[in-house]
Amino acid sequence: MPKIIIFDTTLRDGEQSPGASLTMKEKVIVAKQLAKLGVDVIEAGFPIASQGDFEAVEKIAKEVQGPSICGLARTTKEDIDRAWGAVKHSKKPRIHTFCATSQIHREKKLRKSKEEIIEMVAESVKHARSLCDDVEFSPEDAARTDMDYMCDVVKAAIEAGATTINIPDTVGYAEPEEFGNRIKYVFEKLGELIKKNKVVISVHCHNDLGLAVANSLEAVKNGATQIECTINGIGERAGNCSLEEVVMNIKTRKDFFKDIYTGVNTKEIFRSSQLVSSLTGISVQRNKAIVGGNAFAHEAGVHQHGVLSHKSTYEIMRPGEIGWTGTNIVIGKHSGHHAVESTLKEMGYELGEKQISMVIEKVKDLADKQKEVMKEDIIAIATDILGGLSKEEEIVKLDEVKVVSGNKTQPEATVTLVIDGEAKVGEGKGVGPVDAVSQAVRKIVDPSIKLKEYNLKAITGGTDALANVLIKVQDKNGNIFKAEAVNEDVIMASAIALIKGMNKALNFQRKGDKQ
Repeated sequence: MPKIIIFDTTLRDGEQSPGASLTMKEKVIVAKQLAKLGVDVIEAGFPIASQGDFEAVEKIAKEVQGPSICGLARTTKEDIDRAWGAVKHSKKPRIHTFCATSQIHREKKLRKSKEEIIEMVAESVKHARSLCDDVEFSPEDAARTDMDYMCDVVKAAIEAGATTINIPDTVGYAEPEEFGNRIKYVFEKLGELIKKNKVVISVHCHNDLGLAVANSLEAVKNGATQIECTINGIGERAGNCSLEEVVMNIKTRKDFFKDIYTGVNTKEIFRSSQLVSSLTGISVQRNKAIVGGNAFAHEAGVHQHGVLSHKSTYEIMRPGEIGWTGTNIVIGKHSGHHAVESTLKEMGYELGEKQISMVIEKVKDLADKQKEVMKEDIIAIATDILGGLSKEEEIVKLDEVKVVSGNKTQPEATVTLVIDGEAKVGEGKGVGPVDAVSQAVRKIVDPSIKLKEYNLKAITGGTDALANVLIKVQDKNGNIFKAEAVNEDVIMASAIALIKGMNKALNFQRKGDKQ
């Protein structure tokens, strides 16, 4: 009975979702949770993309045990060397290199002939294999590539030393039967070569037509033994194949998928989903399969009666199979250190004593204001603290905010800041109170730093919900800085986030001046 290898690309393709950028600390937290989940391969990032991405992949390779740690690279020596430099610290390193093969990519993007592509692939895979025993190759946009040509490229990659061949539906174009036949064709044409070299055939499907999971499962039925996926299905455009959906399909429908299994610890699925959602800021839709808020909820009277009689009437999976908690933990002002620490550890956060004390202080302050504190509140507070600046980096400190607003009054704000130890007061007007605060802060600090993006969400329901504000500011040179803040007051959360963003921009500017 073959094991289906689960290749998780949440930290690479998933992080490419607009607005889903993660810090190095956050990437390591997610990677450690993926190891607990039991994935076989973690694609930790694209090392050549930035110094930050390189360092994150390198740190994960050093600290995360269990799964293979993979770095992505284009078919160039520079990319491959950079990927190897990051993943070589892992006990099980992998280099994943790719090259586009479809006609539209060859002609419009690469501007290379079929023969040139094959030569590039062979040279790059050979170089990667000289560094690393585990090399994966992907013919990008394979689902729109002529099948015979695709097989020619795959053949060259295998002969050059590729140990895994990944067939991606890069733009989510394929239909299940069509994609299954493509995988079948690879085995028909290259079966002996695949068997002789013990090559794993993998698939990487996107969800543009909502078929990523269906296409991946159809590929498995036709011989593929690795599925590339992400937690909550996040990723470019409409996202990737959802890890929780493919894994639970295989587990729940053993009658249909009789001859395969995964090594995933499904009881860690819900925890992994919540962690990724919290850190990326991408909410899980309530009706999302497996991990959505309504996945195990029943409102209709007929359904309730059926479930009360016997759960299997309307539940094809037991909530406990995925680690579903069912209800939020409620923590108040009388809760102690252990309760908060336990909640954080349960969600994959490893905080130091000082950071835990900071979380508890904020939790008690929130509870004192007559508010129930839910698990999501605690996670939001912890995320806010993790993203905080050190005292040395706090060039600007917020002292006071005053706002006047009304339906017949243009909002006005007076803000007092302490900049390099000196108190400064500024005033601003805007279309709303948050805009007025923003104008006042920019006048005092640096008018050239602009608020580029502003996102607000309530962590839990109710008028007293914690406000989570995520912003992006842009300096005069076009550099973008992300900041986040959590507070029970929307205006204060906005002001704190803006000050954090300003501090990041000013720190970057000063470091550049010194250099």
